[in-house]
Amino acid sequence: MTTHRSPKPAARRDGPGPDRPAERAVTAALVLSVVAGVGWMGGMIYTVLEWPL
Repeated sequence: MTTHRSPKPAARRDGPGPDRPAERAVTAALVLSVVAGVGWMGGMIYTVLEWPL
């Protein structure tokens, strides 16, 4: 039976800081993509509603 345990992860700070720049970039990218998606869908709905039949 093995007794080896993996090392515990480093202590994590919960606040924003220089040690977590990727999290901020990912959050910004997700917010930007949601805004772009909502804008695109709005444009498609407007196009369909204003399309001359």
